[in-house]
Amino acid sequence: MFQGYTQQTVDFLWGLRLNNERSWFRPRKEEFLACVDAPTRELARELTGEMTRLYPRDGLVSKVSRIYRDARRLYGRGPYKDHLWFTLRRPAEHEGAVPCFFFEVAPDRYSYGMGCWDPTPLTMAKLRARMDRDPAQAAKLVRQVERRGEFQLEGEPYKRPKGDPGPLLYPWYNSRQFSLCRDENCEGDFFTPALKDRVLEGWKSLVPVYRWLLAVEADPPPEQM
Repeated sequence: MFQGYTQQTVDFLWGLRLNNERSWFRPRKEEFLACVDAPTRELARELTGEMTRLYPRDGLVSKVSRIYRDARRLYGRGPYKDHLWFTLRRPAEHEGAVPCFFFEVAPDRYSYGMGCWDPTPLTMAKLRARMDRDPAQAAKLVRQVERRGEFQLEGEPYKRPKGDPGPLLYPWYNSRQFSLCRDENCEGDFFTPALKDRVLEGWKSLVPVYRWLLAVEADPPPEQM
């Protein structure tokens, strides 16, 4: 049962950030497994169970990241990540192309929310076309997120805007990728079982946006991209 993270979790991740070397990590691997990897996997398991119970038709599966960086992409940053995350999503050939729920723990924060980090240009064109066809539906979903006040929209904008649907929808319309993210300091609920409930309630509030984004893939290609 998930009991929360510990101060040892935070201390280990800070140590890894400051000593990102195999000579530091290898003798501490069991500590990593106990205070970082194990609680993250337990949180992922319990949240997957809750979301599957609430939304059984969505076919959501979880995946926990590895602590090891891809050796082909180190670029002098050290062989390990100083953070660990998991996602909850529908299976897909290309993981980043579909929206997913996420949780991440790092030495200076934890984050959770929902996003789509590597959508194709066609997917984003379909999303813009959907907003053009039904701006009222899009505005309703965005206002629901803003009223709750829990999540911030993050995303890389296009260098050249694709259009101007008004100030409310403009950031969504002109983003290459996006996420709805909540960042918190590693304190309070982070050290208790209440963290699971906090993330679950946040994810549940994002389900309407998640399904709206997921449905975009079935839309016909727009006439102009």
